[in-house]
Amino acid sequence: MEYVRFGNTGMKVSRLCLGTMTYGKPNDRWPWALNEEQSRPFIKKALELGFNFFDTADIYSYGASEEVVGKALKDFAKRDEVVLATKVFNPMGTGPNDKGLSRKHIMSAIDASLQRLGTDYVDLYQTHRWDYETPIEETMEALHDVVKAGKARYIGASSMYSWQFAQAQYLADINGWTRFVSMQPHYNLIYREEEREMLPFCVDQKIAVIPWSPLARGMLTRKANKERNDTERAKTDQFGKSLYGMDVDFEIVNRVTAIAEKRSIPNAQVALAWMLTKPAITAPIIGASKPGHLEDAVAALEVKLANDEIKQLEELYVPHPVMGFS
Repeated sequence: MEYVRFGNTGMKVSRLCLGTMTYGKPNDRWPWALNEEQSRPFIKKALELGFNFFDTADIYSYGASEEVVGKALKDFAKRDEVVLATKVFNPMGTGPNDKGLSRKHIMSAIDASLQRLGTDYVDLYQTHRWDYETPIEETMEALHDVVKAGKARYIGASSMYSWQFAQAQYLADINGWTRFVSMQPHYNLIYREEEREMLPFCVDQKIAVIPWSPLARGMLTRKANKERNDTERAKTDQFGKSLYGMDVDFEIVNRVTAIAEKRSIPNAQVALAWMLTKPAITAPIIGASKPGHLEDAVAALEVKLANDEIKQLEELYVPHPVMGFS
């Protein structure tokens, strides 16, 4: 495992982050989620492979993911040896104040997350999406207070327009509030819209970039199949189905497969190796739900793509509608 500096902070994180949306408790929204007994071996294995960075969110399995991750990390690791991240925004109840980025919800949500995680603080507290109903000034001041209260070491953001991110940072600067130190964007070989503005902005501002869905919901891990319906998640993940499906997406997957077959390695290693060539990227957030997923991800750190292979992977890309912001 490699370790890198987290943006402009002094914190070091593993070059790969384990995303834990898969872990928690099956329910109507996440029927494909693994339960606690099924999840724990993946978290333990990640630690054995050198992962020190774990990302969850309050909304994953409606809090069960935080509970499972918190218990596993307490059993398998020392708290100060791991970097634990969670998120706030999505509805956690039916009340009008059970969602969003208002001061009221943020202050309640951080306490609830800490209780579920079984810890006094998170290392990274992230806004899951932009809240159009709350002034960004209110959100940034509330997040600043969360940090000053010792409940979070740093704050980060996910999936928003570059102008929104810049506005938030500007307001933090002029008011002396805590700045976002990271961005968690939607980014992979078949969705590269973040290369236009967000990634250059993050490089300029020395902001850590930790992409979600680096393997495009698994689409980049196997041969192209427009009718793919071979897993419970593929059958029921309506959000995932909305993200990909242009003809060129499948053509790019074919390029990944061709290079993988030529090198005799899995598709996932090629797709991750490509992402790791990008200077803006700090640590892709990878998921693991089957034996071998974690090992494949770590092996990708040793895969060095040639310039002509990178060209083959990138040259088919065409502009996509902005996706993943809601």
